[in-house]
Amino acid sequence: MSDSLDYDLIVIGAGSGGVRLARMSAGRGARVAVVESRYLGGTCVNVGCVPKKLFVYGAHVRDDLEDAAGYGWDIPMDGVSFDWPTLVANKNAEIERLNGIYGRLLENAGVTIIEGTASIKDPNTVVVGDKEYSTKHITVATGSWPVVPDIPGKDSILTSNEMFYLPQLPKQAVVWGGGYIAVEFAGILAGLGVETTLLYRGDLFLRGFDNDVRKFTEQEMRKKGIRLEFGVTIESVEPENSHYRVKLSNGEVMETGLVMAATGRRALVDGLGLTELGVELNASGHVVVDDYFQTSVPSITALGDVIGTPQLTPVALAQAMVLSRRMFGDGKGEMDYTAIPTAVFCQPNIGTVGLTEEEAREAGHTLRIYRSEFRPMKYTLSGREERCLMKLVVDDATDRVLGAHMVGADAGEITQGLAVAIKAGATKAQFDSTIGIHPTSAEEFVTMREPVA
Repeated sequence: MSDSLDYDLIVIGAGSGGVRLARMSAGRGARVAVVESRYLGGTCVNVGCVPKKLFVYGAHVRDDLEDAAGYGWDIPMDGVSFDWPTLVANKNAEIERLNGIYGRLLENAGVTIIEGTASIKDPNTVVVGDKEYSTKHITVATGSWPVVPDIPGKDSILTSNEMFYLPQLPKQAVVWGGGYIAVEFAGILAGLGVETTLLYRGDLFLRGFDNDVRKFTEQEMRKKGIRLEFGVTIESVEPENSHYRVKLSNGEVMETGLVMAATGRRALVDGLGLTELGVELNASGHVVVDDYFQTSVPSITALGDVIGTPQLTPVALAQAMVLSRRMFGDGKGEMDYTAIPTAVFCQPNIGTVGLTEEEAREAGHTLRIYRSEFRPMKYTLSGREERCLMKLVVDDATDRVLGAHMVGADAGEITQGLAVAIKAGATKAQFDSTIGIHPTSAEEFVTMREPVA
């Protein structure tokens, strides 16, 4: 590490991956600075995972209040009211608390926090404002940003960023998109009493998830009163008084109080000067790196959403651990992207790990499929018609469980435990020999005996 340089590492972006890389590298003796132009914690903490799940919790309260009657609680729903500004204010307070924690973590690790917008002057110089900082290594960890299609009325369309600071809830809302962000926000809005329509150009949302999961989620979301329209897209949005006129590709015109686009995200590399330095970007605009996060410029690395790997906070954290070890540790370590568990916090939740049935068949596996659908015990007294789906994808030749998929309450919590077993190569026989915890929904994963396909 050269004393002639200001730093050994400058990380551009203080999101989950950038903060972890900075902290771990400083802990290994490196002189580290982090440059951040917006907020500590990045998308996940500020306009992503954390506030999203807080909103999901808030949206589910109404279901719990309605279910209470079946358990003897007299809660007149006519007298129940919801105050959106209170939820937003409490969420903001929690995010501010987390921002402070991230700042203290960096400071306690000896990392210098530089506030401002960074650009890269040359392979060893980062410019922030009117100051230049020299460094041996530069890591780009700037994440991604929502994309809104270029249609008439584009400026009237909100993204997930703005939804977290919405001053008031509308009576009607249109959510445009078919990924996990779209289905999550459709569930949040509907749960809070907003008449919600989800529009998606494809024939079914959640492309890339197991088809049984996609179809089952569609059924359950319709039960929640969410209007789902597939095979259609938005052609224009026109403000009209306090509402918007939304023209669809099928000729229909809708009136709504809010339009939110969840139509994809792009790598946030604007103004960094990467292409001028010779850093290669791919056709989708992501930074091209090798297996060790090295770009086409030897002193510049990149990680997280900006490189186009799965856009999940735990993935960025794991990448940061590997990169720090390779730069300032023993030089070893690599990422394993197989069997990454994930959850979609729609209502009910989705939890998934490993291969979908479609992926497994495409890979040439001969399969046994185990599937169970039932009404959770919690709803037997309340009368709620919400159901749960559980599915195991098993390789017939080896008996190995290739994938586990769930739609139902606490799916993310349950799937996290299953991910350990699948990562370890568990077989269906080992699932069968595991004693279930009774009575739980989770025990169904170790009691499914008869394959359905």
